[in-house]
Amino acid sequence: MSSTFNRLTDGSGFFLLAGPCVIEGEEMAYEIGRHINNICKRLGIRFAFKGSYRKANRSRLDSFTGIGDLEALKILSGVGKELGVPVVTDIHLPAEAAMAADFVDILQIPAFLCRQTDLLIAAGRTGKAVNIKKGQFLAPESMRFAVEKVRSCGNSDVAVTERGTTFGYGDLVVDFRGVPEMQQACAAPVIVDCTHSLQQPNTAGGVTGGRPELIETIARAAVATGADGLFMETHPHPELAKSDGANMLRLDLLEPLLERLVAIRRTIESFGC
Repeated sequence: MSSTFNRLTDGSGFFLLAGPCVIEGEEMAYEIGRHINNICKRLGIRFAFKGSYRKANRSRLDSFTGIGDLEALKILSGVGKELGVPVVTDIHLPAEAAMAADFVDILQIPAFLCRQTDLLIAAGRTGKAVNIKKGQFLAPESMRFAVEKVRSCGNSDVAVTERGTTFGYGDLVVDFRGVPEMQQACAAPVIVDCTHSLQQPNTAGGVTGGRPELIETIARAAVATGADGLFMETHPHPELAKSDGANMLRLDLLEPLLERLVAIRRTIESFGC
C-alpha cells in the first residue's frame, strides 16, 4: 500500500492540508471539512483535513486549548471517514503519538518541537505519516536531521513544512529559497504554511496577531516555487475562532483563491517547470 504522502503527491498540481486551527465542536468541524472537500473535488486537488485536538502552545494561561482530547480526536476521525480523506493533527509529547495515531493518518510536529528527538521517534514508530514543521529558528537544510530521525524508525512517510523564520521580536518572513533547498536536502515533499507564516506572535496583549490579507501572496509564491503542498487554516468566522483567528483565511474566500492557485500551477507546469 502506498504511503499517505505518496498518495497526496500522486499526480500534477499541489495537495492541500486545511481546516480549523483547533476542533471547537462537531458541527463546525464537519461544516468546514465538507466545504473544503467539495471545492477540492471540483478542482482536482488532493486534500487532507487538518484540526488540532488540543492547543498546547498558547501565549496566555487563559487561552482556549480544546474540548477534550478524545472527543476532538473522535470528531477528526469521523470527518476523515465521512469524506474519505486523510486527517492530520498536532502532537506535543511522545506519549501522545500512539494515542493520536489511533484516530488520524498524519501526525504533525509543531515548529517549536521539530528538534525533539523523543517526539520524532515516537511519531515515526507509529507507522503513520509524519509532517514536521520547520522551526522558526532553523535553516531549511537543517531539517534533514529531523527527517532522518523519523526515517531511523523505518518510516519513510514524512514531509516537511515551511512556516516562516523569526524576524525580530514579533514577525516572521518566508524565504522561498527554502522550498527547493528542503526538497533536495530532505528528499521529501515540502509544504508551505500560508497562514502561520503570517503570524505576528507574542504581542503585548498576549494574543497572536496576523496579516491574513497576505495569505494569497504567500500561497501564490509557494505554488510558483514548486511547493508540493499548501497548508491553510480556515474558519467561517475567523473573528470568532477560539485559536489563531488573526491569521486564518475566511472560509468563503477559499474557493476563489484555490481556483487562482490551480491556474498558476497549470501555467507553470505547461512550461515544464
